[in-house]
Amino acid sequence: MIDGSSFDGFALEYDSWFDRHQWAFDSELLALSRCIPVRGEGLEVGVGTGRFAVSLRVRYGVEPAKALATIAKSRKVEVSIGRAEALPYKKNWFDFTLFVTTLCFVSDPVKSLEEARRVLKIGGRIIIGMIDEDAPPGKPYAKKRADNEFYKGARFYPVDQVIDWLASLGFAEIATHQTIFGDVASLDRTDEVREGHGDGLFVAICAKKPVL
Repeated sequence: MIDGSSFDGFALEYDSWFDRHQWAFDSELLALSRCIPVRGEGLEVGVGTGRFAVSLRVRYGVEPAKALATIAKSRKVEVSIGRAEALPYKKNWFDFTLFVTTLCFVSDPVKSLEEARRVLKIGGRIIIGMIDEDAPPGKPYAKKRADNEFYKGARFYPVDQVIDWLASLGFAEIATHQTIFGDVASLDRTDEVREGHGDGLFVAICAKKPVL
């Protein structure tokens, strides 16, 4: 996972994006909420400023960027400074783990997913929120990414590749939910959520850690 220093100079600017794009944020929350268990303790990997954690009742977070972590702590998230590839928690600890636009920043995505599996209880859920650049709304997004201060160092993986990684690690009951079917800036309400992927800009993937 990157050290997060690239966010330290504009953590507040990054956080304010969600205020300026409230409908997109709400749409992403709605898709992710389809995967979040009704009960249980959760960990967000790459918790950022804690926006998603607070909204989705995730108590714990891991974040390498100290400036982002400081904001998340101010929102009462219990944040540890750390990396996705080496989570500072015991095995079989959490009921669910959450990644929201995090895999695109990690150095080793498969190792990060392995770590998420390690800290999950048997039957626990992994939830991954990600940008689908292969979907129609993602095409212009991909072109603008090089000029985006937040995402120019990111690597967006195909949804099917992430699903294959999860399957290879033994995760079961893999499902996807998608939202934001047009331009983010043009949204004037929370967008709908549909099952599957390939049409929406934002995809929520959920899977279960089986008995191995």
